Amino acid sequence: MDAPTPTNRLGNRFRGFLPVVVDVETGGFECERHALLEIAAQLVEVDAQGYLRPGELISTHVEPFAGSEIDPRSLEITGIVVDHPFRAALEERAALDRIFVPIRAAARRHGCQRAILVGHNAAFDLGFVNAAVRRTGYKRNPFHPFSTFDTVSLAGMAFGQTVLSKAVIAAGLDWDDSEAHSAVYDTERTTQLFCQIINRWQQMSIQTRAQATKPA
Repeated sequence: MDAPTPTNRLGNRFRGFLPVVVDVETGGFECERHALLEIAAQLVEVDAQGYLRPGELISTHVEPFAGSEIDPRSLEITGIVVDHPFRAALEERAALDRIFVPIRAAARRHGCQRAILVGHNAAFDLGFVNAAVRRTGYKRNPFHPFSTFDTVSLAGMAFGQTVLSKAVIAAGLDWDDSEAHSAVYDTERTTQLFCQIINRWQQMSIQTRAQATKPA
């Protein structure tokens, strides 16, 4: 694949932000009270024409923080077995390091000022990430503290669908219900959805500019 040129690098595409797709699986809906149990993040790359594609995916299981609560109904949905002997969960600080270090490296590589979280209902994911950052006193969080790209809004605009599974199918991508509600699977599908929407928009913009410059 050709290397991106200075005019289409990610550092120029989103006003200096590096989009990183994130999904979390949790023990409930309240980020200060319920445990963060899984987190996955996928980078995006750009080709020489400026089109996005999925990049490296990083993930980890997370140990519930001290005093956290876990709603059994959440575990029924995710299928997570918190005390599974092969879960290999990391404490929150180590889990954030595992996710954040490659993101910071990618931001430098792409000439971006910082990362921006992309998610399906992104405020939920960012809320749990920010809560873990506060609890651990993490000083080098690469993400913007409140801005996000939400594929709920993007998919609603592009396909008239806001549920992730329906939006993915409407985009012509594969969806497997048996794999859903895993941080890795949901992140992979959200990344594909995000890239497709952004690439379609870019293609339409190119076509519109071409038509506008055609001789009458």
